[in-house]
Amino acid sequence: MLKRRTLLTAAAFIPAAPAILRAADTPGVTATEILIGNTIPYSGPASAYGTIGKAMSAMFQMANDQGGFAGRKVKFLSYDDGYSPPKTVEQVRRLIEEDNVAALCATLGTPTNSAIVRYVNQKKVPHLFLATGADKWGDYKEHPWTIGWQPSYVTEAQIYAKYILAQKPDARIGILYQNDDFGKDYLRGVRDVLKDRYDSMVKQVSYEVTDATIDSQLVSLQAAGIDVLMTVATPKFAAQSIRKVADMQWKPLHVLTGVSVSVGAVMIPAGPENAVGIISSAYLKDPTDPRWDNDAGMKQWRAFMAQYYPAGDVKDAGNISAFGFAYTMMAVLKQCGNDLSRENLMKQATNLHDLEVPIALPGIKINTSPTNYHPMRQLQLMRWTGKTWDLFGDIIEGASA
Repeated sequence: MLKRRTLLTAAAFIPAAPAILRAADTPGVTATEILIGNTIPYSGPASAYGTIGKAMSAMFQMANDQGGFAGRKVKFLSYDDGYSPPKTVEQVRRLIEEDNVAALCATLGTPTNSAIVRYVNQKKVPHLFLATGADKWGDYKEHPWTIGWQPSYVTEAQIYAKYILAQKPDARIGILYQNDDFGKDYLRGVRDVLKDRYDSMVKQVSYEVTDATIDSQLVSLQAAGIDVLMTVATPKFAAQSIRKVADMQWKPLHVLTGVSVSVGAVMIPAGPENAVGIISSAYLKDPTDPRWDNDAGMKQWRAFMAQYYPAGDVKDAGNISAFGFAYTMMAVLKQCGNDLSRENLMKQATNLHDLEVPIALPGIKINTSPTNYHPMRQLQLMRWTGKTWDLFGDIIEGASA
């Protein structure tokens, strides 16, 4: 058996006598249960992310085994949306109108969350810790019931652009990007740094999530004389990009979005040797990096995986992210005490102070406030060695912080 203190500090159970609940005041909450909803692609072009939902479910099961929250167990309802916005709308309506969840947590994807954000805010349902780094999730005025979690894609792109300029000040930059808000945030971040040089330095080509491959886009970038390639893609297309670049014997400085750095889901399918030298960034610990072998936080994560999600791939960074999403949600539930109303869930989600998540890089903490909906604001650059990601440089605070 795993020790409660070792596994889950943030979700430590504090006994409390359940109050008499009124359904009108606390949707999704009974005297014994809390309903939390989620959508994620268990199928479709982004199905590599499905493990996040499975690992989060396992995290809540662990918390339930350790007593739950104020005497209540979490019931985590996670539905497949196939990374399809219309399907996300359908599933979120089901969660809110039929299942009557108290809150949503870690709904995944920029286009999918964009499809539901107005509806969720009209319904005043806490839309917490989205599994997407779109900068707009920090807009507390436009959608006060929606809050992000990971660093903004705009911030990440700004950091990459500054690195590229330092390494190759006269670079011809090619950006392969997903044609939606996820991809366009990176264009915005690079433009923020290059300013009036953007049009002369950058050639951008897009792909659709329904495309079979991105081969033709990469061929066009190579033909244009690109010497720095930025791949802004979800795991399936990121792996394709790495492999195709190698097949073409093209050797640009290759920068890869942080959402697709999983060893299990991207590097191994792409061929680890094909990715040597790729630059990306991190805010979470890499489960394949031996530097974390004796790290207390990673031991905690491995113990969780071994007992509660043994089928999960311990090389897959998605399972690290899942731990972070669920850990943060559990911290909110703990802060709520016996008041699990939607209003208090939102209040506590926007009042996290120096929360240390065990799987975050040292020095990176979560902070939120009623005017700060960007919980994670720091990154560190890293380089693929052929076996693991090697961190270098200092922790960098983004310009949008």
